[in-house]
Amino acid sequence: MANAAPLRFKSIIEFHNFRKLPKPEHPLVSVINVGMIKRLQANEPISLVLDFYCIALKKNFNATMKYGQQQYDFNEGMMSFVAPGQVFSISVENSNNLDHSGWILYFHPDFLWNTPLAKKIKQYKFFDYAVHEALFLSPKEEESIANIILNIEKEYHANIDAFTQDLIIAQLEVLLTYAERFYHRQFITRKISNHTVLSKLENLLSNYFDQEDLIKKGLPTVKYVSEALNVSPNYLSGLLKVLTGKSTQQHIQDKMIEKAKEKLSTTHDSVSEIAYALGFEYPQSFSKLFKTKTNLSPLEFRHSFN
Repeated sequence: MANAAPLRFKSIIEFHNFRKLPKPEHPLVSVINVGMIKRLQANEPISLVLDFYCIALKKNFNATMKYGQQQYDFNEGMMSFVAPGQVFSISVENSNNLDHSGWILYFHPDFLWNTPLAKKIKQYKFFDYAVHEALFLSPKEEESIANIILNIEKEYHANIDAFTQDLIIAQLEVLLTYAERFYHRQFITRKISNHTVLSKLENLLSNYFDQEDLIKKGLPTVKYVSEALNVSPNYLSGLLKVLTGKSTQQHIQDKMIEKAKEKLSTTHDSVSEIAYALGFEYPQSFSKLFKTKTNLSPLEFRHSFN
């Protein structure tokens, strides 16, 4: 079972049937009270994949929820964001004793068709790194989100007309904007966790550039760094931008420049030898980047020590 393929749901109606929920009042949108889900299926699959978006606000969710490879507990108010195609799983010790509260909003990409949000929603990074860090809410923030969900729910239960889509999408845009604000706050306030990531990044880059075979490996990529830290590229970039004002690529370049300065000032290696040792395929690329970063060519930097 460990390698079983995820169970995929193409429509919201199909997922409602699986969870034994009432038929959704709109084929492309659904708002449910998680308290309605009293038990999970006896044959709950190892993992699930939805072909639609899911935004959840849950409390007291006495289950283990895993997005990708990251686990979260739901003892506090927490929002999670799952984009179409992301894998997640739920496991509980007692599937017949769920005592949780909150709301779940499902909406299909087709619901956003021909609206600005269809393109804009791809710019919200938390749909990318939701698989690595959910959003923890203060009671006040939780109330703000709950009120927006309530507005969407009222419109969802009303008769569908020509204004339904616009009104729900307007509320959805407010919801996503609040989420972006709260994630920004979380980056700043959860300093211990964030600084751990920064410390790991520093050690990772230091160790990488200390290796002897970089002429074969080349420069570290953003993808390599993010995978080594077990976070997505967008999550890492967002975190670093808030905490340091620099992107992941800039951190990589800064560490490389630091190592280059060390070699230029303490060894007699040629500029080409240093460039190859740091993973550059072409010494000219190294010299150009070094001058961009320091306003000095590698040789000018070296001569400044004489």
